[in-house]
Amino acid sequence: MTFEHEESTTTTAGPGAVWTLWADVGSWHAWDPAVEAVALEGTFGEGAAGTMTLAGGVEAPFTLEVVEPGRRYLDRLTMGELVIEIDHVVRAEGDGAVVTVATTVTGPGAGDVGPMVTRDAPLALARLTALAEGLSDGR
Repeated sequence: MTFEHEESTTTTAGPGAVWTLWADVGSWHAWDPAVEAVALEGTFGEGAAGTMTLAGGVEAPFTLEVVEPGRRYLDRLTMGELVIEIDHVVRAEGDGAVVTVATTVTGPGAGDVGPMVTRDAPLALARLTALAEGLSDGR
């Protein structure tokens, strides 16, 4: 079974400000309510792996499958046979940017887990862009 969800928003912040937050895994908990903590082995780059502690204390290993600095990253969480891929894309538009997050959940129970995983996506995007706009204002 597969579940897919995509969410987009616009921001007055530039892509660089959004990327700064994305590349700083230590900030993920500040803008994503589903994340309690992230530990990454090495630098934020393709192939880097770590552990994400999700709300409720659930730990899941993850890998950065794709990293295009300043533009896109895709992380892949594995929880047994369940795989969650979250593709993050930022692109310049006008004086700001468009931020899109696409989530694909595959495996047993994807239809049940997917809506839980994506429930807070609008809030996460709102928090991310508010923080990014604060970074942009300070520059």
